[in-house]
Amino acid sequence: MSDPSNTAPPELLTIRQIAEFRNTVYRHYSEKGRDLPWRRTHDPYRILVSEIMLQQTQVDRVIDKYEQFLAFFPDFRSLAEASLRAVLSAWQGLGYNRRALALQRTAQRVVTEYEGELPDSPEELQKLPGVGPATAGALAAFAFERPAVFIETNIRRVFLHFFFAGKAGVQDREIAPLVDQTLDRERIREWYYALMDYGAMQKKVEQNPNRRSAHYHRQAPFHDSDRQVRGLILKILLESPDLAEKDLVKAVGKRGPRVRTITGRLVEEGLLERTGERVHIASSVTCSTDVRAVK
Repeated sequence: MSDPSNTAPPELLTIRQIAEFRNTVYRHYSEKGRDLPWRRTHDPYRILVSEIMLQQTQVDRVIDKYEQFLAFFPDFRSLAEASLRAVLSAWQGLGYNRRALALQRTAQRVVTEYEGELPDSPEELQKLPGVGPATAGALAAFAFERPAVFIETNIRRVFLHFFFAGKAGVQDREIAPLVDQTLDRERIREWYYALMDYGAMQKKVEQNPNRRSAHYHRQAPFHDSDRQVRGLILKILLESPDLAEKDLVKAVGKRGPRVRTITGRLVEEGLLERTGERVHIASSVTCSTDVRAVK
């Protein structure tokens, strides 16, 4: 494909430009496309699990956890009816545990409000916990082969590389029309997989184009971060039925006020509960209808 680095991206790509772009992306995919377990299924539940896990987590870390999680919770109902302790235990190692909580709440909503079937429109999907525009678009495309336009980190990287070379501060609203124009509506799933694999390759062979995105944020170091402390708190409480908060502070090994503040946030989010001076994993996920009563 010709190098567009010296020209601004056109508002409307030509048929030839689209064809050349697709050919370049598909060529890489045919030669080096990744065989990932969630790409072998059309089951909306399994695709939902993968998409939530892949938020902020690298593919290599997700693969093993994905299979293990599905072994414990193979469908919406089994996840909806599980204890939060069991869900968080299965999630351990992926981090960002709020995603596990959101995933279980989504499962309960699907069972109680959607008769056990994941909705297929991006608009309806965004009503579910933990599902933003990008995840909703991915679910619509991968689970239902709808021509949804969405942008995630690898897709963004590809369009920045081909159409915004040398330009900084690029907004997603500038990229979205190009995603729409180049979308292969005859092979929706395969096209998005190809885009993602091309973007994953680019990260390894050149300076990350995403640095030129207006939405780029460098992730803060994990060591001694609040994320690390949150994970420690949950890990300790998963290993113990409950603890006095003073004992939890000792077990975490960080300053008391900091641990208590972070523990308070986990309580507010619904991951933990307090009973007097003791802290434990929340006993259940709040849901407006008892999932066991829905047949």
